[in-house]
Amino acid sequence: MIRAVLFDLDGTLWENPVRWDELRRELGLPPDGLPIYWHISHLPEEERKRAETRLREKEAEGVRFGRLKLGAPELLEFLRARGVRCVLVTNNSRESVEGVLQAHPLPFDLVWAREDGALKPDPEAFLAPLRRLGIPPEEAAVVGDSHLDLQAAYAAGIPTIILVKPALWMRRFFPPGSVFVEAEDLAQVKETLSPLIPSLGS
Repeated sequence: MIRAVLFDLDGTLWENPVRWDELRRELGLPPDGLPIYWHISHLPEEERKRAETRLREKEAEGVRFGRLKLGAPELLEFLRARGVRCVLVTNNSRESVEGVLQAHPLPFDLVWAREDGALKPDPEAFLAPLRRLGIPPEEAAVVGDSHLDLQAAYAAGIPTIILVKPALWMRRFFPPGSVFVEAEDLAQVKETLSPLIPSLGS
């Protein structure tokens, strides 16, 4: 049985209109599938500060102009009513995450932003929150939308991985041999998880 579900934010629960590929080009970062902040953190200090400022500006734009995906609150309430712990794991800044959650107070048991430690695709981005909850990876599921979610979950040994409409360009970064379920929307995520979680009142 699944005791915890780890959710991504942008593209999974949050419809973010920001074009991150355009920001990559603006900052001169390669389209190599690594997180934008990973590249920024390796820049010389002055260049890094400018790039971080620009990234935070774009994240704030995503908070202002984004919207919750249809079915997000209902999915979390469905899981929590059955005793499943819900965790948000994002490479976004805590400031931007708090902006989303202030406007839409989704009931997460734990929020893991980039200031908290490892970034996806590092498996520690999932393993560290699970350790904090005392739940082994084999009793967890990941719901995301990108190769970063898949890479981190696969490396962490999390058996149930659901990707919501991953973009075509991401597929070249999928780990060979990785197994996951594709979902069209959060309603289909709920259908996939339902047989794997405790029933109501159990």
